[in-house]
Amino acid sequence: MNRETVVTEALDLLDDVGLETVSTRRLAKRLGVEQPSLYYHFKTKKDLLAAMAKAAMAPHAHAPLPKDEDDWRTWFLDNSRSFRRTLLMRRDGARLHAGSTPTGDLDRILHKMAFLVASGVPERQAQMAMLAASRYTVGCVLEEQADADAPDPADLPDDVPALDHETAFEAGLALILGGLEQHTAAPDAAH
Repeated sequence: MNRETVVTEALDLLDDVGLETVSTRRLAKRLGVEQPSLYYHFKTKKDLLAAMAKAAMAPHAHAPLPKDEDDWRTWFLDNSRSFRRTLLMRRDGARLHAGSTPTGDLDRILHKMAFLVASGVPERQAQMAMLAASRYTVGCVLEEQADADAPDPADLPDDVPALDHETAFEAGLALILGGLEQHTAAPDAAH
């Protein structure tokens, strides 16, 4: 048993039982080991959850970085969509990710920021837009994953529209991009 095996099994446990029910006791049982042996790899449950969050984000963390010739608007939308898809890959993926610190991704974040600034986006607006898009995406996925137990849309009253999560996400993302474009067009107006 190594650290990678523990994280892989912990993520599989997450998918099976949900974040509320993930415990080191259950994970140890799943791995066929005694609970204290997990502490060799992870000193606390918080350390384990951080490693799980990092591993769960791997598809987004390995997505191609923007190139100089890319359109920043298209990249901004695609980056947020990639983040959303990755969060949706795991049960309770948004809850697992919320509050985690992307310390291992600092170089990638700096590259993305430098790309936006080189594309003409003022640095402060680029920072705030990336933060807003990230938090917006996590919030949307939190709602979407919580809605998994919602009633079937066919069972809703006629005056209650069914929510299409992807359409709602795209609409809000377009608003964030539109606001960023306004600051980019007139950077002196943004204080």
